Amino acid sequence: MKAADKITAIRILLAPVFCLVYFPPFQTGGGSAPWTVPVLWIIFGVSEITDMLDGFVARKLGEVSDFGKLFDPFADTLVQLSYFLCFVLDGIFPVFLFLVVLYREFSILFVRNLMLRKGIAMGARMTGKIKTLAYIITGAGALGISSLDRLRASEPGFFNMPQVRSGLYMAVMGAFVFSVFLSVLSFIDYVRVYRKAGSEVPCKAS
Repeated sequence: MKAADKITAIRILLAPVFCLVYFPPFQTGGGSAPWTVPVLWIIFGVSEITDMLDGFVARKLGEVSDFGKLFDPFADTLVQLSYFLCFVLDGIFPVFLFLVVLYREFSILFVRNLMLRKGIAMGARMTGKIKTLAYIITGAGALGISSLDRLRASEPGFFNMPQVRSGLYMAVMGAFVFSVFLSVLSFIDYVRVYRKAGSEVPCKAS
């Protein structure tokens, strides 16, 4: 792997670490432990920084490749699904909206495989990048809710701010619904690109 791909790989390694810290398997009190709050934010921040950094490095060093075009969105998907799964299990996100995201991501992988059969490595499109940005904002908001809950569990008097949590929760749910909507639009865009490629590029024999 090239330098940019190694940076991308950091996100893949951090995805299961986030889940383990979110729900510590051997921690008394489960995921409510206050020490998890700064650690989760560090993992979240590093993951998103590497998401911006790998593309910059690839362009700066001239390392843009078909492998990188597929590896980067794969890492994004793995990280985002890991975040969202934790938030679903924690009762912050509803299951049915997460399923829409899950089905969309698997469907995109299928479309990418179909494109590969035509000899085309389809990287992230602008609609997909906008969707990813919406995912990041939504994930940060959900992590904020989780942080308030964890800190309130350790210091109930100081962090007992139900109105703040309620307002944040409404904002996060609105952002999540909007993110799911963008993910569906993005999938339609990818399908449109595939259909256009199908009329221009003959399918290779399998």
